[in-house]
Amino acid sequence: MSTGYRRADANEIESNESHRCRNEMSKLPDFEGLALFAKIAECRSFAAAARDLDLSVPTLSRGIERLEKRLGARVFNRTSRQLALTAFGTSLLGRATQLYRDAEEAEALARDQSASPRGTVRLAVPMTFGVHWIAPILPGLLERYPELSIDLHLSDAVVDVIGDGFDAALRIASLPDSSLAARRICEVSRYTVAAPAYVARHGEPRHPRDLDPTHCLAYAFRAGSDVWRFRNGRKKEEVVHPMGRLRVTNSEALLPVLLAGQAIAALPEFIAAEYLRDGRLVPLLAEWQQPGGGLYFVSPTTRNRPVKVEAVADYLAEILGDPVWRWPVPTRK
Repeated sequence: MSTGYRRADANEIESNESHRCRNEMSKLPDFEGLALFAKIAECRSFAAAARDLDLSVPTLSRGIERLEKRLGARVFNRTSRQLALTAFGTSLLGRATQLYRDAEEAEALARDQSASPRGTVRLAVPMTFGVHWIAPILPGLLERYPELSIDLHLSDAVVDVIGDGFDAALRIASLPDSSLAARRICEVSRYTVAAPAYVARHGEPRHPRDLDPTHCLAYAFRAGSDVWRFRNGRKKEEVVHPMGRLRVTNSEALLPVLLAGQAIAALPEFIAAEYLRDGRLVPLLAEWQQPGGGLYFVSPTTRNRPVKVEAVADYLAEILGDPVWRWPVPTRK
């Protein structure tokens, strides 16, 4: 029994799908055709427009034919010797030319932005490091790039660079986040320190086992949790678990208790150096070192990284690649 229906074959289905896609695509204005029309009208010649656009005359002809078919009217009257706008073409030319100029301006602006640093860079930096070592060098960065702005986020908590919408971050760590592109700017050493008053009261430790864990202060955001790992020249490792009565989310907050001679702490070189130089703090366990790390500039990717972000990375590497906070002060040649 016939139902009056038939099953469409695969070729017909594919043909119908292609036709549907073409109809959907046709909803998008023919920007290319309008731009070609504006350029040809400006040059008064298909050949001249083809030279300016580095296209062939047949390519331009096909573009105009497509536009005319879409609009349902001719835009040019053309003979072998003469090219003239139709009345319809004349009425369309003003808007087509404006569209063409706007597109040129948008592309020129985009190229300019990609060629010279401009716009805002959202940069996340650890609190103390940012206040003492990044903020003071920002005037030089802003003077070098007058169209660049910095949105500086200061926090010792590790931010999600991608999830929180940052262009880049500075990380002080033994290893950078492997999910991000990282550029090492410099080494950052770590020192075990105390005030002279602490040493006078409790004696100078010679071995990590001599440390009283209840006198060792903890830093909440330190990579590897609250564990101090010491190594000597023979690569022997000793571990201390800080159990002091103060735990902080910013290393600089350890200083008052340290300077009062009440405790021991592990401080990064960029904080400790000032106090080691003037003797307010002294280094402990000279033959044992805690692993340091590096200062890293991290960003979501280095592929097609915006020029503005690259400029900030280069500037920070230039200024901080050989930092002034080194202790002991290295011998300069």
